[in-house]
Amino acid sequence: MADGKRMLSILYKIAEKIEEQKDYLTELDQPIGDSDHGINLARGFGEVEKKLPSLEGKDMGTILKTVGMTLVSTVGGASGPLYGSAFMKMGMALAGKMEIGTDEFLTGMDAAVEAVKMRGKADVEEATMLDAMVPALDAMRKKAVEGAEARAVLEAGCEASWKGAEHTKDLIATKGRASYVGERGLGHQDPGATSFSFMLEVVKDALCPVS
Repeated sequence: MADGKRMLSILYKIAEKIEEQKDYLTELDQPIGDSDHGINLARGFGEVEKKLPSLEGKDMGTILKTVGMTLVSTVGGASGPLYGSAFMKMGMALAGKMEIGTDEFLTGMDAAVEAVKMRGKADVEEATMLDAMVPALDAMRKKAVEGAEARAVLEAGCEASWKGAEHTKDLIATKGRASYVGERGLGHQDPGATSFSFMLEVVKDALCPVS
């Protein structure tokens, strides 16, 4: 599925996607947050990009933990600690591995989800990034158990992730800055669920390009 070189390429692509969608993500954040999700995340991944050349030849765990630590130290608001914890825990789950397959990717994703739950003290149906992450992981696990190839697994994950992000419009946030606006948050899509969906889409397109 991926080795260290491909992982670094994916991280470059994620940084590009976040920069490309920076204004849209910030726009989503305006009615319910601090109007800075896209700006903060783009800044963080800009710093990640600077670190990537030094990670060539490193194992998956080292690469992902470095990404996480960089995001924690450079991204403001809630998204820095949440994404930072997710990448760090994913890195810990994949420590020492020079390449990963579908099973290892799902193990890493599971660690990332648990990290976000613990750090954010949140769960699904609370209008957070978990409303994209958890359905995506569940859908990918289901496909993997059925014996599907990597592309089908990731396609199922992306579809569930975007559906989950869309569903946050129907939820009243109980965690984070968005919880302050209560019912006025209805109809607004969670920016964290959206940025995660973009990232997973990058992973799918990078690992399993359409031939």
